[in-house]
Amino acid sequence: MLESAFFNYFRVPIMLNIKTLFTIIVSLFTSVVFAGETAKISQQDLLTALNENKGNIVLLDVRSTSEYEHGHIAGAINISHDNVEESLSLLAQYKDNDVIVYCRSGRRAGIAERILAENGFNKLHHLEGDMNGWVAAKLPVVNSEHSH
Repeated sequence: MLESAFFNYFRVPIMLNIKTLFTIIVSLFTSVVFAGETAKISQQDLLTALNENKGNIVLLDVRSTSEYEHGHIAGAINISHDNVEESLSLLAQYKDNDVIVYCRSGRRAGIAERILAENGFNKLHHLEGDMNGWVAAKLPVVNSEHSH
């Protein structure tokens, strides 16, 4: 009888914790999977497109402001991944453009891409390697002080 009372007392909190954990896992998995579904653009293809100056490419850096200021790809717009939803009215002008999204390693870009896709952005691309890959390839980066 005591064991039954003990189990019933803790069953609800345990079930809530399991549901919360499951929700978090599904959310993270969805972000990773979605990032995998977004069309990829290689670093070299992006450089070529930027050099051709087509004017229809928007680079969206979804890292934090401090990461962006430390170093970003020239011409990138910085909107942190956790502010993309609140910035949809600002971003709406780019719905018909090719939007290339990147972050440090891909997770935050996947979150931003999901939000953008759900809101009608259908020309999304994910920069292969994100900023880590860009820097590792020694491609040009600008920061608040100068280019390098």
